[in-house]
Amino acid sequence: MEDWQLDFEWLQVQHQVKDAMRKDSLPDLNTVLFLIGIQELGRWRRDFTKEEKQDLMHIGVCCLLSYEGYYEFAGRDEDGWPHWRQVREIPVQSVADQEKFLKAKAIQYFKEMNAEAPDQQ
Repeated sequence: MEDWQLDFEWLQVQHQVKDAMRKDSLPDLNTVLFLIGIQELGRWRRDFTKEEKQDLMHIGVCCLLSYEGYYEFAGRDEDGWPHWRQVREIPVQSVADQEKFLKAKAIQYFKEMNAEAPDQQ
């Protein structure tokens, strides 16, 4: 994906999230990762602890990395939280390249989610 296309499609994801959350500003990557984590958890609360918020972001990252076979879903614990297992080494990248990669995978995630529920957009 070329940089301009990534920027354009990422902006579309940001607007979709902003509109769905009824916010005034565009979300950053961490917010999108957090929301993907919530989606994968399958339930929402207003009072997640700081540790749970970090866990949700981790779930979001693992979910996105699973697209390229770095992680695989390992199941849910007794509280229903999803767990992922690393199955292959993640190549070392610069922070900018990591961010680009995660944005591209978040775009893929939202495209798939929108394809499954087109009337929910």
